[in-house]
Amino acid sequence: MARKKYEAEHENHERWLISYADFITLLFAFFVVMYAISVVNEGKYKVFSVSLGDAFGGKDKSTASVASSNVPQLIVLPDPLVKRRAEAMRREKERLTSLAQKLTSTLAPLVREGKVRVTQNSRGVSVEINASVLFDPGDATLTPASDQALRALAVLLKDDPHAVQVEGHTDPTPIRNALFPSNWELSAVRASSVVRLFIDSGVAPARLTVVGHGANIAVAPNDTPEGRARNRRVAVTILSALPDTTTEIPTG
Repeated sequence: MARKKYEAEHENHERWLISYADFITLLFAFFVVMYAISVVNEGKYKVFSVSLGDAFGGKDKSTASVASSNVPQLIVLPDPLVKRRAEAMRREKERLTSLAQKLTSTLAPLVREGKVRVTQNSRGVSVEINASVLFDPGDATLTPASDQALRALAVLLKDDPHAVQVEGHTDPTPIRNALFPSNWELSAVRASSVVRLFIDSGVAPARLTVVGHGANIAVAPNDTPEGRARNRRVAVTILSALPDTTTEIPTG
């Protein structure tokens, strides 16, 4: 009994200092982390605070969800490159809209007759000309009557920097002669005839592209004479200058 009493009298009563020192160190680290988070982003700091309150305060899930709903949402400011691209898109759309208005005004008589349509979309401005204005049936030689309209169009395009794509379209009525084995050749040569006139009128050849679609892109039903006449056309598209976004597709 005497030995046990001696050991009790010499028990170390300062062991609590070790736990207290560890607690102070952890508390200091805790506030350092809290300060760092609050400096980086106030919204993240509040989210972190709510999470800590939930963990240490014993809040149930319903209380935590209410508290989280009151945390302000993180607002991501637009990247400078995104802002510049948005501004470039706005200016380009304004330029194309102005060009579309000039084209509509220049070709107003044909627009009113329904022989020319001017439209605008994200691809650019398209001037759709009925083939009856430009060619005789089954032929790809421009008629004298087409010269005035096309040269007026070329005047507007000559000093404009945009690339121009000229597309020929036909109806599905088969054609087979010494010049045109099919509608593919007819549509392509008709578009080429328009491009040659543009070049003769001063439009830079490097800006011009010819496409023959044959009867594959119809804009009206082909079961009526009116629909087939509508589909026989040449579309002159002034392409938007904004570059397309290219994404490489990884393999595997």
